[in-house]
Parts: sequence; structure tokens; C-alpha cells
Amino acid sequence: MHDFEINFEKINNKKITLKEKEFRNKNLKLFNSLGFPNKRLENWKFTDLKEIIYRNFDQLDVKVAVPNINKINLLKDFDHNYIFLVNGNLHTSNFNHEEKSKIKINSYDNDFNYPTSTNSLICLNHAFAENGYSLEIEKNYKFKKALIIYNFFTKEVKNKILNIKNKIKINENSEIHFVEYTINESKFINNVYEHIVLEKNSKLKSLYIQSNKNEGYFYKFLQNKLHYNSDYLGLIFSSGLKFNKMDIECDLIEKNCKCNILSALFLDKNEHQEIKTRINHLAPNCKSFQNVKKVLCSKSKGVYQGKIYVKDNAQKTDAYQQSKALLLSENAEFDSKPELEIYADDVKCSHGSTSGSVDEDSLYYLMTRGLNRDDAIKLLVKGFLEDVVEFVKSSSIKKFVNSKLEDRINEH
Repeated sequence: MHDFEINFEKINNKKITLKEKEFRNKNLKLFNSLGFPNKRLENWKFTDLKEIIYRNFDQLDVKVAVPNINKINLLKDFDHNYIFLVNGNLHTSNFNHEEKSKIKINSYDNDFNYPTSTNSLICLNHAFAENGYSLEIEKNYKFKKALIIYNFFTKEVKNKILNIKNKIKINENSEIHFVEYTINESKFINNVYEHIVLEKNSKLKSLYIQSNKNEGYFYKFLQNKLHYNSDYLGLIFSSGLKFNKMDIECDLIEKNCKCNILSALFLDKNEHQEIKTRINHLAPNCKSFQNVKKVLCSKSKGVYQGKIYVKDNAQKTDAYQQSKALLLSENAEFDSKPELEIYADDVKCSHGSTSGSVDEDSLYYLMTRGLNRDDAIKLLVKGFLEDVVEFVKSSSIKKFVNSKLEDRINEH
């Protein structure tokens, strides 16, 4: 395992075109030369993924059998549309609440025209990606109900590396709210490359959450392209995974874009979660707001790396970035690296990062009102994360998110 290298036969045995084979082989060669990322790389300076993988996996394979799924347990908390993915494969979908002619949903078709990347996980994805989905919303259509993307992983993926590609396109004057809901039964690595395009005047609200605590090791590279007056909101509640890194790039390509990324995470023993963002302000009069909050318990590790880049022509930029950590144990670790890179002179940009333990005066106050220490801490934790949850406007979805966070907090 410590000399982990994938053989070219994994690709050459596939019945594919010469163009596809060359593309996959080129990226596999790049991955094998780079290996899994470690702390020597600036983008991974707080997370040695190579060590994490070698410590937790004795063997890995890229080929996964697709199981037969007979029963789908859907959420009963609220009415919704859904896409059901099994080990990354598009299994079924249902848009009964919508005008189906306005929606295109397919298994993702790789076009093999991606530029060469220095990110070894992207190279690995380019080499082996077969699964995933493509979703497109036609012009002038607003979803009536939320879309739940059920991301279901079965026991068949144990000790596997899944490489998945997704593409979402929201056309002009359209709007959608989706929840990516992960259900995992196995210990494996999920390596995702996702591309989202928001056309003129479009809106996308995305929410990421897990159904339960599990042994999954997740990495997602998420690339967003925002056009004129588009609005993107990303809410991350991905507590419960053994390892998770969200690597997010947002390009604000045209004027009047809005990009908000917020997270509320509760990490328990030996869980490791990182959010890395790069917001590229490439046009005037755009706004971005980031608020990353983590609660860290014993031997957990939280990381935030955030960069705001402002191009010289991106005047009137309004960008804000903040990270806060609440440490409930001396053995917990929080690392933060906020950055600003600004080449325009008429901008409003700021960043901040704080971390600390629970305020003893607040604890004392609650305990004098009849709460024991543990219940008082839980109440303060909920209050600490609440302002992120408030960005969920749907009362039924907000109730659902709160219940999942409370379950995680009460498990501690």
C-alpha cells in the first residue's frame, strides 16, 4: 500500500476510444508521479492525505461493482424532488413537483477536454471517472420544491476509490434549491469533481449534509462559474464523516454576482474536516461572503483555508471572510489560513479568524439557571452554530438540519 500505484491495465482493458484512452493514461501517469497530496504542498499544508490514507487503508481499488437496489427510503420530512445515486451511479430520479420538460437529467458524459492539473486527485478523477450525473435547468424556470440528491454508498465500495464527475447548469432566470444528502455504509474514498454554471440572473442554493456518522473519506473539488447577476449560496453541514475536504473555487465572471459560502460543523473524536475556498472576483460590483464555523471535540481537527482574489478591473468588490472555532477539548486542533490578494483600489475586503474555548461566565450563568454543565455546553454550541442555520429559509428544511446537528451534538 505504501507504494500505491495504479496499473495502466485498469484503463487499457476498457473498451474506449483512442482519444479517451490517451486522456486517461496521461492523467494516470500524472497521478502516479505526484501521488496522494501531503503537507509539502501549500494547498495541503494542514492535511497530510497521504499519511491519512496509508494509516487507514491496507488496500485500495478503483473498480466498483454496482449493487442491485430494490428499496429506496426517502425522507418524509418534507415534499421534494429527488435524484438517487448509488455508489455514484445515477439510479433513478423523480421530478413530479415540476415541469419535467424544463429539466434535463442524465448520467454524466465525460468530454475529455479538461486542462492539465497539478492537483493529483483531479488527475486521478480524470483517469478513472465513469459515474456521476449531469443536471440542466432550462431558461425562466424556478423549482417549486427542493431537490434532494440522495448520495447512497453501499458495502460494495469498501476499500475502493470512487471517482465521480457531476455537472450542474442553471440557465438564465432560473432557480433551484438542492440538498445533497449522503448515506454511507462503508469505509472507502470518494473523489468528486463537480462543475456548476450559473447563467445570467440565475440562483442556486446548495446544502450538504450527512444522514449519520460513518467511516467515509471524502474529497470534492467544486468549481463554480457565475455569470451576470447570478447568486450562489453554499451551506455545508458535513459533520459525521471520518475525513472530508471541500475544495471550492468560485469565479465571479460578470458584474453583480453574489457568492455566499457558510458552514456549521460539529467534529468528534478523530474526525478531520477541511474547507478550502478561493473566490475569484473577476468583474466589478460583485459580492462574496464566507462564514465558516466549527465545533471541535477530543482529537478532532478542523481546517479552513480561504483566499479572496480581486482582479485589477474588479472595482466595487465587496468581500468578507470569517472563520471561528469553538474548542471543547485541549486535544482538538483548529488551523486557519485566511488570505487576500487584491489588485483593484476601490474595494471593501476584510477577513478574520478566531478560536477559543467555551466562555466560563456564560456556562456559570446557565448553570445558575438550573442546567448541568453538559447541557449548558450543548446549549452554547447550538447557539454558536445557529446563525449559519438561519440562512436556510425553508422552515421544514431548517427543522431537518437542526435535528441532524442536534443528533450529532447529543452523541458527544
